[in-house]
Amino acid sequence: MSKALIVWGGWLGHQPEEVAGVFRRVLEQEGYEVEVSDTLEAFADAEKLKGLDLIIPCWTMGEISQELVKNVSAAVQSGVGLAGCHGGMCDSFRTNVDWQFMTGGQWVAHPGNDGVEYTVNIKNSSSTLLEDMEDFSVKTEQYYLHVDPAVEVLATTRFPVVPGPHSPNGAVDMPVVWTKRWGAGRVFYNALGHQADIVELPQVTEIMRRGFLWAAEGRRKAAAGRQGESVYTGMADSQL
Repeated sequence: MSKALIVWGGWLGHQPEEVAGVFRRVLEQEGYEVEVSDTLEAFADAEKLKGLDLIIPCWTMGEISQELVKNVSAAVQSGVGLAGCHGGMCDSFRTNVDWQFMTGGQWVAHPGNDGVEYTVNIKNSSSTLLEDMEDFSVKTEQYYLHVDPAVEVLATTRFPVVPGPHSPNGAVDMPVVWTKRWGAGRVFYNALGHQADIVELPQVTEIMRRGFLWAAEGRRKAAAGRQGESVYTGMADSQL
């Protein structure tokens, strides 16, 4: 049985416990064994983390020790998936650049705050993750992020919708959904998810479900790759 760890906490305005509950339900419906924790000490056992298929942070504006970040990073590099949404993953630890490097971005603004109406545009890319989904409208925070150019963007939103000091720069397409590789691991992020009601929108729930499964599949792929490499090396050695 596939195993997932959900860790929630930090700023309660994002309803991390409720969002964690939604994520747990989604994963259990997919047959996962899910552990939910409300402490960052859940990241303290490095070997346990490497035995998981998926890690889901739901933690906003917190502080974390470098040792715990190192443990999560090592697990993901070994093939464990990392997936999350909104500030729960890309505004988790503003002072920790290693976390930001791993996740692929950091929140910096949401012009207009909550209740902005905008469109999420599904993008054509080499990924098939969202291939049969259509553009959809939401009314929530519109995240402006500083984004790693290495990510593969699967959905975007157009800025500016709400006027502000950023408006003179002209129109930009801001990533909403992306994937990234971290070592042998897969990283998935969705900027939607201000509170549980947004996560429970059918389109958002489906995006997260697909992202979870995609990220978690990376561990099996990584293990298969290592086995293949081992077999290949053995064959090569026998021919020397």
